[in-house]
Amino acid sequence: MTDEQHEQQLTAAGNEMSASFLAAKKRSDETLAKLEANPGKFTMLTGDRPTGRLHLGHYFGSIKERVAMQNKGVHSNIIIADYQVITDRDTTEHIQDNVLNLVLDYMAAGIDPKQTMIYAHSAVPAENQLLLPFLSLVTEAELHRNPTVKSEMEASGHALTGLLLTYPVHQACDILFCKANVVPIGKDNLPHIEITRTIARRFNERYAKKHPVFPEPAAILSDAPEIPGLDGRKMSKSYGNSIMLGATAEETAKLIKKSPTDSERRITFDPIARPQVSALLTTAGLVTGRDPKEIAEEIGDAGAGALKAYVIESVNNFLAPHRERRAELAKDMDYIRDVLHDGNKRANAIAEETLDQVREAMGMKY
Repeated sequence: MTDEQHEQQLTAAGNEMSASFLAAKKRSDETLAKLEANPGKFTMLTGDRPTGRLHLGHYFGSIKERVAMQNKGVHSNIIIADYQVITDRDTTEHIQDNVLNLVLDYMAAGIDPKQTMIYAHSAVPAENQLLLPFLSLVTEAELHRNPTVKSEMEASGHALTGLLLTYPVHQACDILFCKANVVPIGKDNLPHIEITRTIARRFNERYAKKHPVFPEPAAILSDAPEIPGLDGRKMSKSYGNSIMLGATAEETAKLIKKSPTDSERRITFDPIARPQVSALLTTAGLVTGRDPKEIAEEIGDAGAGALKAYVIESVNNFLAPHRERRAELAKDMDYIRDVLHDGNKRANAIAEETLDQVREAMGMKY
C-alpha cells in the first residue's frame, strides 16, 4: 500500500467514525427530549468495575447524572461489574471491600435502592447465560475492532484473554437482560452501545421477527467535562491523582497540598500551557459551580499556596454532606449488604424471565 492509499484509508475511517458519532449524537438528543417528556417509559443501565474507590471524576462524570435520572422517574439499574475486574487483572484481592464501598458511595451520593436496582454481575447467573447466544451473533473481526478491547489489552501488557475479547458482549448482556433502552456514556464508549444495538437487532431478526425480544438501546452522550487529576493528567486511581469521595478532610487537604503546580506566581487558567494549575482551577470550579477563569482572576498574584487553600476549602465544603451520609451508612454494613442482596434478588428474577423469553424465541424450551 502506498502512503497516499494509507492516508486515504485513514481519512475514510475517520469520516466513517465522524458520521457514526453524529448519528449517535442525534439519537442521543432525540432520546433525551423524549425522556424529559416521559421518564417512566425509559429503563437505564449503568455501572462500575469494583477496582477501587470512587472519586470526584466519577461523581461529576456519571453518578450525578444517575441520581438526576433516578429522581426524574427513569427505571434505574446499576451493575457492579465484578466479573469484569478480571478482564485485565490477575487478582480479585480487595474486591469485597471495593464492592461494599461502591454501594456506600452510591447511596451517600443520592442513589435510593428503593428506586434503583443495585446488583453484582457475578450474582446473576441467568444474565451471564445470555453470553452464549449473544456470542453467536457477532464475528471475531467485530470483537477485535472494538477500541476498548485494543486499549485495555495494550494497557494491561497481557496476552489478549477470551474474557477481554468478549467484554463488549458481556456489556450487551448487562444492558439487554433488563431491557434497558438508555445507557448514559461518554463518547469513548459508543462502540459498546453500537455492538449492543447490533446484537439486539440480529437476535430479533434471526429468532423473534414477529415478537421482538430486545429493544435497541440508545446512548445518552454525557456532556460532563473530562475532570483532570490533580497533576493535570486524566483523573485515575492508578495515577494517585484522584480525590476520593470517601477520603477524610485531612487526607484531601494533604493530597491537594502536595499536588504539583509551576514556577509562575500569577494564577491563570490555561489548560494547554499550565495543565497542573488549570487542573486545580477546574476542580474548584466544578465543586463551587464557578468559572475557573473567574477563580484564577480572584487569586491573581497570591500564588499557588492561595490557590491550593481555596481548592481544599471548596472541595471539603462540597464533600462534607457526602462524607456525613457515608459515615452514617457505614455504621450498619449489614444494611449495605442487604441492599446488594435485595438488588441481586430482583436482578435474578428479571434475568430469568428474559432468559426464558430467549429460549422460547430460539425454540429451546422442552
